[in-house]
Amino acid sequence: MSETLRGLLASARALVEELAEEGIDRIERAKETPGAGDSLAAPARAPAPVEQAAPSPSRPTLEEVRAVLGECTRCRLSQGRTQIVFGDGNPHAKLLFVGEGPGEQEDLRGIPFCGRAGELLTSMIEKGLGIARSEVYICNIVKCRPPNNRTPQPDEVAACRPFLDGQIEAIGPRVIVALGKPAASLLLARDIAITKIRGTWHEYRGIPVMPTFHPAFVLRQYTPENRRLVWEDLKAALARAQDPPA
Repeated sequence: MSETLRGLLASARALVEELAEEGIDRIERAKETPGAGDSLAAPARAPAPVEQAAPSPSRPTLEEVRAVLGECTRCRLSQGRTQIVFGDGNPHAKLLFVGEGPGEQEDLRGIPFCGRAGELLTSMIEKGLGIARSEVYICNIVKCRPPNNRTPQPDEVAACRPFLDGQIEAIGPRVIVALGKPAASLLLARDIAITKIRGTWHEYRGIPVMPTFHPAFVLRQYTPENRRLVWEDLKAALARAQDPPA
């Protein structure tokens, strides 16, 4: 017997012993694959396509939106500001409050709603709704203080709108609370009287919007009725924001 044949037999014996150790005592013969010209050959099946998840569009972060805003000089409001007042709160908040514009204290400190109206709003959120102000996000439709706290002009609002939209996209809130006429008019795309629509649900880009009185208005008209109406609006907003997503 040749050395080559002895080597093959030894290799075969080792393989059989190895298979026996693994508990395998029989090897099925592979079936022959019919040729392409065989009339009994089953037609080749294309592999089933793998279902791909639709790519989710990436959302910007608040830091990215703020970086694009930069030291903005896109409108005349930049000429009289102390600093830009971008926003404050939880970047993943379920509840987003949108006001009109920074006042004197906001302009000095760089934080929205930190003056008297802000103290009232904070009290509404923390004492009324029972959640920390840090759990919500608060911003304004313009990021610089209008002179003498006047209402922002349409071109000023238009210059700042991409950054408000960027904030909304970055946060992805469940509910937006529009504080006062300018914010509600912008989000609802029409000039409106806040007294006519407060407490009624609307939408902005598919997000439920609850218009209500601005805290500054409540301070000027500090009546039990106005406080009750705002309280009801905020309770409804919080309840909807806490509902499980559909």
